[in-house]
Amino acid sequence: MAAFLTSDGLSLHYSDQGRGLPVLCLSGLTRNGSDFDYALPALAGCRVIRLDYRGRGRSDHAPDHMSYNIPRETQDVLELLEHLGLRRVAVLGTSRGGLIALTMAALVQDRLLGVCFVDIGPVIEMDGLQSITGFLGRTPPWADHAEAARHYGARLAGFANVPAERWLEEVRKHYPDTGSGLGITYDPKLRDAVLATFDPEAEPPDLWPLFEALAGKPVAAIRGAGSDILSAATLAEMQARLPGLIAATVPDRGHVPFLDEAESVAALSKWIKELQP
Repeated sequence: MAAFLTSDGLSLHYSDQGRGLPVLCLSGLTRNGSDFDYALPALAGCRVIRLDYRGRGRSDHAPDHMSYNIPRETQDVLELLEHLGLRRVAVLGTSRGGLIALTMAALVQDRLLGVCFVDIGPVIEMDGLQSITGFLGRTPPWADHAEAARHYGARLAGFANVPAERWLEEVRKHYPDTGSGLGITYDPKLRDAVLATFDPEAEPPDLWPLFEALAGKPVAAIRGAGSDILSAATLAEMQARLPGLIAATVPDRGHVPFLDEAESVAALSKWIKELQP
């Protein structure tokens, strides 16, 4: 376990394990570094760095919850790289993490060795976003982990054939037992920050130029077949715009795959091979 101080005085937790190719793992909106537990076997032989964003996991909550935004979180990532003395890294970005990788492609493209996008792309499906805002920042409705494990998967679109033990692992990681029910592992004010900028009627920004800025680097994209965030059409367009893209679709998975599925492991392994000097 380790931590560093950001330029605005927050202590952010990160883990840094292994040696070799530096792979920075950036999780989804409400998640933290534990999301990549299942990916570790596929990342064997790499230096795996996992960050808990501000307000998530073991990191400090921000006094100003409006700092829970992608530009500030991208700055935090760059400050972590400076803290570690790393000039360049590969980014394995799940959902929010992939958007941070796109921001890095716009601002500091030379610091990216490559990117693997996990169930995210330049076009984000609005139905999926609205589904996320429905439970964002809310106290879990279940009495205990056993009940949560029975129902958690049902609220995630696209998942099937997931062992009950896996759902139990998931809810134990992301819904701590507070002694008076289940809690969440992030600042509830993240909801306020997201809703303050969420306008389903607004024209979304064009992220394709940021994606195309990655041309010439090893890039992969892993999609859950039932994802309501990354559509099959967007993945196909990603392949068309970057012909060398390593693409994988994982059956029986939605947003997001666990990254230990055969399709995920094959894509990660190929991506890492292309990243090796």
